[in-house]
Amino acid sequence: MSSKEVKIALKSARDAIRNKEYKEALKHCKTVLKQEKNNYNAWVFIGVAAAELEQPDQAQGAYKKAAELEPEQLLAWQGLASLYEKCDHVNAKDDLPGVYRKLLELYESVDKQKWCDVCKKLVDLYCQEKKYLEVARTWYKLIMTRQENGADRQELHELWRKLTQLLAENMEEQNNETQQMLLTAFENALDLADSIPSEDHQVLYRHFIQCLSKFPHETPRLKKACEGMINIYPTAQYPLEVICLYLIESGSLTDEGQQYCCKLVELNSKSGPGLIGLGIKALQNKKYEDAVSHLTEGLKESPLCITAWCRLAEAQVKMHRPKDAILSCNQALKTIDTAAESGGSLHQKNLCLRLKAEALLKLPGCDSSEEAAHTLDQVSDADKTPGLLVLQGLARLNMGAVDEATKITEDLAASYPDLAEVHALEGWIHFTKKDYLHAEMCFQRALEKDAEVAEYHYQLGLTYWLMGEETRKDKGKALSHLLKAARLDAYMGKAFRCLGHYYRDVAGDRSRARGCYRKAFDLDDTDTESGAAAVDLSVELEDTETALAILTAVTQKASAGAAKWAWLRRGLHYLKAGQHSQAVADLQAALRADPKDCNCWESLGEAYLSRGGYTTALKSFTRASELNPDSTYSVFKVAAIQQILGRYAEAIAQYQLIIKKKEDYVPALKGLGECHLMMAKAALVDFLDGKAVDYVEKALQYFTWALQHRADVSCLWKLAGDACTCLHAVSPSKVHVRVLGVLLGQQEEREVLKKDELLHLGGRCYGRALKLMPTSNTWCDLGINYYRQAQHLAEAESSMNDLTELLQKSLHCLKKAVRLDSNNHLYWNALGVVACYRGIGNYALAQHCFIKSIQAEQINAAAWTNLGVLYLATEHIEQAHEAFKMAQSLDPSYLLCWIGQALIAERVGSYDTMDLFRHTTELSMHTEGAIGYAYWVCTTLQDKSNRETELYQYNILQMNAVSAAQGVLCKYVERIQNYAPAFSMLGYLNEHLQLKREAAEAYHRATVLLDPAEDQHTYNVTVRHWGRLLCSTGDYDEAIQAFKLMPLEELEDIIGFALALFMKGLYKESNQAYERALTVVKSEQDKAHILTALAITEYKQGKLDAAKSLLFKCSILKEPTTESLQALCALGLAMQDATLSKAALNELLKHRKQRNDCHRCLLMSATSAVQGRSVAVQRQVSKAVHSNPADPALWSLLSRVVAQYTQRNAKGGAVAGSVAHILDSNHGKKALLYTAVNQLAVGSSAAESRKNSALKTIQKAALLSPDDPAVWAALMAACHADDKLALLSNTQPKRMDLYLALLSAVSASFKDKEILQSYNQSLEKWSFSQAVTGLVDTGRVSEAESLCTKNLKSNPDQPPVVLLLRQVQCKSLLESQKPLPDAVLEELQKTVMSNSTSVPAWQWLAQVYQSQGMMGAAEMCYRKSLQVASQQGSWSGKLSSLLKLALLALEVCMANVSSDHWPSLVQEATSEALKVCFCPLAVFLQALLQFNRKMGARETRRLLERVVYQPGYPSSIVSAARWYLLRHLYAKDDPELIDVLVKNAETHGDKRTLELNQKLSTQ
Repeated sequence: MSSKEVKIALKSARDAIRNKEYKEALKHCKTVLKQEKNNYNAWVFIGVAAAELEQPDQAQGAYKKAAELEPEQLLAWQGLASLYEKCDHVNAKDDLPGVYRKLLELYESVDKQKWCDVCKKLVDLYCQEKKYLEVARTWYKLIMTRQENGADRQELHELWRKLTQLLAENMEEQNNETQQMLLTAFENALDLADSIPSEDHQVLYRHFIQCLSKFPHETPRLKKACEGMINIYPTAQYPLEVICLYLIESGSLTDEGQQYCCKLVELNSKSGPGLIGLGIKALQNKKYEDAVSHLTEGLKESPLCITAWCRLAEAQVKMHRPKDAILSCNQALKTIDTAAESGGSLHQKNLCLRLKAEALLKLPGCDSSEEAAHTLDQVSDADKTPGLLVLQGLARLNMGAVDEATKITEDLAASYPDLAEVHALEGWIHFTKKDYLHAEMCFQRALEKDAEVAEYHYQLGLTYWLMGEETRKDKGKALSHLLKAARLDAYMGKAFRCLGHYYRDVAGDRSRARGCYRKAFDLDDTDTESGAAAVDLSVELEDTETALAILTAVTQKASAGAAKWAWLRRGLHYLKAGQHSQAVADLQAALRADPKDCNCWESLGEAYLSRGGYTTALKSFTRASELNPDSTYSVFKVAAIQQILGRYAEAIAQYQLIIKKKEDYVPALKGLGECHLMMAKAALVDFLDGKAVDYVEKALQYFTWALQHRADVSCLWKLAGDACTCLHAVSPSKVHVRVLGVLLGQQEEREVLKKDELLHLGGRCYGRALKLMPTSNTWCDLGINYYRQAQHLAEAESSMNDLTELLQKSLHCLKKAVRLDSNNHLYWNALGVVACYRGIGNYALAQHCFIKSIQAEQINAAAWTNLGVLYLATEHIEQAHEAFKMAQSLDPSYLLCWIGQALIAERVGSYDTMDLFRHTTELSMHTEGAIGYAYWVCTTLQDKSNRETELYQYNILQMNAVSAAQGVLCKYVERIQNYAPAFSMLGYLNEHLQLKREAAEAYHRATVLLDPAEDQHTYNVTVRHWGRLLCSTGDYDEAIQAFKLMPLEELEDIIGFALALFMKGLYKESNQAYERALTVVKSEQDKAHILTALAITEYKQGKLDAAKSLLFKCSILKEPTTESLQALCALGLAMQDATLSKAALNELLKHRKQRNDCHRCLLMSATSAVQGRSVAVQRQVSKAVHSNPADPALWSLLSRVVAQYTQRNAKGGAVAGSVAHILDSNHGKKALLYTAVNQLAVGSSAAESRKNSALKTIQKAALLSPDDPAVWAALMAACHADDKLALLSNTQPKRMDLYLALLSAVSASFKDKEILQSYNQSLEKWSFSQAVTGLVDTGRVSEAESLCTKNLKSNPDQPPVVLLLRQVQCKSLLESQKPLPDAVLEELQKTVMSNSTSVPAWQWLAQVYQSQGMMGAAEMCYRKSLQVASQQGSWSGKLSSLLKLALLALEVCMANVSSDHWPSLVQEATSEALKVCFCPLAVFLQALLQFNRKMGARETRRLLERVVYQPGYPSSIVSAARWYLLRHLYAKDDPELIDVLVKNAETHGDKRTLELNQKLSTQ
């Protein structure tokens, strides 16, 4: 291709590019390149086309090829730059700066404008890459170029300002050249600004200063720039703030700097730098308060100024505010660590650490000193700085390390002998050692070196204060140095505190002392000693306002749990001022500060007590006494408050604690006496007169001891008089009080006083009290005492002269009390009571007094009641009712007004009388209310015609009147013991409540009080009741003697006497008495009763026919009684006459209204038993139970008859006994016994049933009825059964040693029991037999033999015991399996024949024959036992005989004896047993017979599986059946059934079967 063609192709390529036909352009370019490989334009066109076709790599290669071919040509470089700018090529960022630099070279001489554009692009690229030096150089070159080309000031200003913006980021990290170019740019931009001053210029200046402030080495230029800006903009705050901070941080705050700060504060009063600067200047001028104020305010705005924190800490140290200084130092150190500056920060940190150490050393306590030492260790070069070493020594000294401090001092003294701090440290060491002479010398040397240090003067003054006797007498030296210390350091609070001590304790100038203390406290509000002293002195100077102002200021600023001294003093102030609630609040705050201050607790208790908070006061004083057990006051206040609260027993205990420590502490003795006196009054209210007498005796004892120490105290004599007088209501027979002879003016230790003597002593005590202090209330008490003495004389029926004299004295004393205090209603009331007494009878005066009492106190129920009594006594019923009504309205709970209304109701015959009297007893106990209510209850009870009325139902039954009346009447007779009707009514009520012994005692006391000469009828009735109750309580001799006190003319007396004789066993005399009663009897019913009683006496004498004839006489009367028919039926039962019993029972049923009566049921079942109808016995009782299922007696009876007659239903009998026990615990006691017997019959034991075992049931019965011999016998049987089951389960019996003990318990229960002798004898014999059997079964044969031998010696004629002895003796012979001689067998047979009606005897003989191999004889014996059991109707005997017979036959069968007799005998016996009842053992024996016949037969498996898998079989039988079934299954080789059986054995824990399975499986 020619050059022309090349040009044409290039033109075509250019046109194609222009037409955006880039592929076509590429073709043309490739065509050219084929001809000319180094064609510049072709490569450029390829680059352009490839770039447009988004082929950057091809474009880049083409441009680079072109640039290589002609590097001085612009097109390729321009294309390459354009390509890099448009696409994200991999090499774009790296190559583009070079491309721009090449373009700058090419444009520099060709096109300045494009050069500038490329230059700006290059700067932008450098900025992105953070190449700030290249940015600065390139932009600086741009500025120089524009300046050479004649750019104007505005453009140059913009360019320089743009440079400041470009270099503004991360200026601290840039190198020095870049930083200098940045500063130059700021300076040029500022110089080239058009308008000065202007906002834009001001902003630029601010940025310039900000930039300078970030360069520590440019501080001169910074100062110059700030000054320049200040000159241009005098109102701008920023340059002032910067220059102030600069001067502050540099530490060169001169007067000029102060002017800057002042100007800044003028512009902005809250300017941080300005305030800080002023604070530092104030610190330099020793104006510490201004310094702290300015620095604190300045740091709020500039919290990062480290110098300010340091200066603030320094000022606070100077002002002795160590806690604030520590906080400031900590903040400064925190700021330093955050800033992490290197230059001056080390110096600042050391300064902060030193200040912190100084502040810590000013705080008390070892912890602060330890922290100070730790702080000093952090200071760099601390070991080389003497001041820091001195601080280290002080820290060690405060920590108690005196030796270390001494070592530091010695080293410092050697290195710095002229340093004052070293001598001062040595002085502190000597001061700590209390070596005041050497301390004085050291502090003096320190002052010689530096006399302007206040601390040295203070320490020297304190040394003089504490030195020897001379300085103690003359405190002038101490005063001089303390004054110097105060003058040198006006903020040293401790110096002013010591000055306060001097003026208070030495000079006696309390006013000046208070001023010093006030100054010390103002300087240091943590100085509680100064504050407390200032307050105390203000109170002494009667300047309470100042004291309260100080305390209020402290408490307002105090945090929770602080300022205890202030809270305590203000609380005491409020307590003294009577502001109790505020006192409580302040004292509580004081306790929050110190919960263990007993004085605070005492003060708080006083505050609570003052406002009536007794419970909280008690807690406070209790806490105080716990904290300080030696505080008598706290214990006394605890006791006093408990006394106020009525906790007299607790108060007495506290008072006793005081007396043990201080026997002569009269307040405690007085408190003890008062407590016992109050307890006596409370006992009198409850009618516990005996206790009241004892309490009064103790009260007088304590009052006497108190009077021995302080006989001049009037209240002690008055209290003694109160104690003597308070027993006025007690019966004279109970008042025998032992009084110390000192109180009586005698030498004897104690003398017993009667009631009259005690009352007289009370009058004398009141007299002594009046001599000491003649008060109105004591006159009143003396008058009441004379009145009580007069009452006692009237009750004792003494002479009227003495009575009148005492009453006149009483009137005189009460009138004296009224004259002294005529406004006291109690005095008027007492005067009225005495005036209307029967010995005086001045009713007009009494009425006047009661009215005056009401006028003195409007709410006066007592006076209105007394006025009502006065009207009632004078027969003014209506006025009395109105007076009582008024009293009721004033106080509805006042008892006496209700009694008055009840008396009025009784007098007018109102139906409300009983209700009113009952209400009086409900309110409280009073003798009049009690006797009135009891009278009306007894009257209502005696009226038999009103039983069904609603009035009776309500008054007697619903209101529980009998027990209520009996309760109040018991208290009445304890108080009033000479009123016979009260004792008679009490006996009547006690009898209603079945309290027979108490009733008999009440009737006896009534008979003693009654005089037969005055009222023979009443006496006879009372004695009759007494004798009757004695008879019912078993005191027959006394009953006979009681009846003999009467003439025995009335029927009730004669039959009562006859009954007493009968119960005593004097049947003949009783018979005669009943015959005498027949002569006076009038009614047919009474005659029937007497004849019945005669029949019973004849029966007791063995005259059965006479008894029968007498009872027949009763039955033919017109009105036969049910009692006589019952007796006739019982007689038939006793005579075993079923016909008589049945006839009497039929006649009885005609008269019985209650069909389900327990006695009727018992008679019917007993009749059936006599007839031999055992099933009918249970059936009769079951019918009764179904008819009346809520009667526990019937359930108990059912359980009893089941156990006795139908043992096959024993399970139901056990349930019946349990129901009886649940329904009624009384019947349940006996029912538990029946339940246990039935459980034994069922076979229930501890091994079988844990919840309802017979052993547990009988144990409960033994706990409830330990005196019942049957219970102990049943317990013996239960233990025996449990031991038997233990042997079956291969476990050791647990109760082998109980049989003899239980036999002794049975015998002991029979003592003093004369009734049911035959039953008791049978039970004792059975228990003996059971004990012997138990001993034999447990292997104690010798004990059993000796027991039988001993019993036979006492009574040889006992065939059962002989049989037992033979059984015991043959035990060892039978176990030896040796043949017995014929003679022995014959002897045994004779013994059994002598007990031929004993089923166990025949069974035992059969066992003997069986052991000898005499199977036929054994069979005959078992058949004989079966015959005897059938004749006796013994279900258990019959069943046991059948089972034993089956076992005998089975044993023969197992021996493979070829005979059809024995297998058929097994089948026959077991079948008969199953007819008797379901018997698991019989079923098992049938299975064993089948197993013996055909072990592998299907029938064998069926019978055995029936026993194993069906429920209801005992575990012992199931275990044995499981063993045989396993053998059968292995014989049949049935693995599936074997696995089932083995799992069953594992479930039930059958070890025996599992062992057999293991053996059989290994064969």
